[in-house]
Amino acid sequence: MKAIVTGSLGNISKPLTKELVEKGHTVTVISSKLEKQKEIESLGAIAAIGTLEDVDFLISTFTGADAAYCMVPPNNYFDQNLDLIAYYCRLGSNYAQAIKQSGIQRVVNLSSIGAHLDKGSGILLGVHNVEKILNELSPDVAITHLRPTSFYYNLFGYMEMIKAEGFIAANYGADHKIPWVSPTDIADAIAEEIVTPFVGRKVRYVASEELTGKETASILGVAIGKPNLKWIIIPNEQMLSGLETAGMNPQIAEGLVEMYASLHSGLLAEDYYLNKPAVMGKVKLTEFAKEFAVAIAATPDESH
Repeated sequence: MKAIVTGSLGNISKPLTKELVEKGHTVTVISSKLEKQKEIESLGAIAAIGTLEDVDFLISTFTGADAAYCMVPPNNYFDQNLDLIAYYCRLGSNYAQAIKQSGIQRVVNLSSIGAHLDKGSGILLGVHNVEKILNELSPDVAITHLRPTSFYYNLFGYMEMIKAEGFIAANYGADHKIPWVSPTDIADAIAEEIVTPFVGRKVRYVASEELTGKETASILGVAIGKPNLKWIIIPNEQMLSGLETAGMNPQIAEGLVEMYASLHSGLLAEDYYLNKPAVMGKVKLTEFAKEFAVAIAATPDESH
């Protein structure tokens, strides 16, 4: 099979590329960075250097391929001029046009838990809109909307707080369950979906482990030598003010707080629990915690 992988050599796309190449598929990896070309080729894949903002580039890269894995790359939440929802819509439309004009018949779209909601999900309205845009394509195009849960590596965002304050504080978590997922488990699910023939549309959730915020903090704490690490709940207003003080785009900060508040209320994960994966992924938090421990040890200590 000829497969297109977007997302350069990111946390999901790199293991996905390796797996597809090992299984004998011809893989083209799209990256906006010319310096990634050698590494892409060293994995046995073809590098297509260009931007997802360029529809003509996408059409020519997609032409002749059997399947594509499409994802909207993370953007800079500290860019004061970024309209995140518009960015998602723009890239979603670019993908739809490229799929339509290239004749690709099989698509795996990286969506998210909460994508079923058209309001109350904060920044995840972006992935909801992308699903909607892609669903307007001809029913001949088989599309799997892959909806992962909370990424383990979102926890890297709490490293400075753990170093400075000695705890994790957020407007979700604590005694409430958080469904976590490893990028490796997402890559495995994509590799499986991309070669599975079916017709129409399909939603698949991916998760690795469900833990409360307190259990999460405890596992990370043991790994970093702080076995009593606590996860505490703070009000939405306090979380919002913290993000804005850190310089985040106010609109995006608001969207993040709303997203986490809806995870806390149960709204975000409602559809996930109705359609939970029969089998959880292989990578558990204890494994990610080792990576976390290395990263936090390498972070400058700002508390002194």
